[in-house]
Amino acid sequence: MTIPARHRDALQALCDGRLVLTNHVDGCLWLFPQPAWEAYREKLVALPSSASKVKRFYLGSAMEVEVDGSSRVLIAPELRAASNLERDVMLLGMGDRFEIWDAQALEANEATLKDQPDLLEGLAL
Repeated sequence: MTIPARHRDALQALCDGRLVLTNHVDGCLWLFPQPAWEAYREKLVALPSSASKVKRFYLGSAMEVEVDGSSRVLIAPELRAASNLERDVMLLGMGDRFEIWDAQALEANEATLKDQPDLLEGLAL
């Protein structure tokens, strides 16, 4: 996957192109700059032992990756399979991390939001 130009310089400055990929329960992948992953990992590690399934899901699938000289990130086959990544892939900025979606899966996920307007109630957007 190619990192869009608008994110390349920031990622290089923030983490020297070192990133961490992990699964997410929504069916996408999360892509963290290394420092943001370390902060998130610390929160996961601090969870009680009753949260072992959550820890296993996120920590067990985490993989360190680097942006190569062509501004690409290699996504391991097991992570591609877990998130059903096909040909068209979307990278969404989410503040301290990115989400990587199969384009059709993202479209389907966003369609469910339109069917549930109560999810937006009470949010000051």
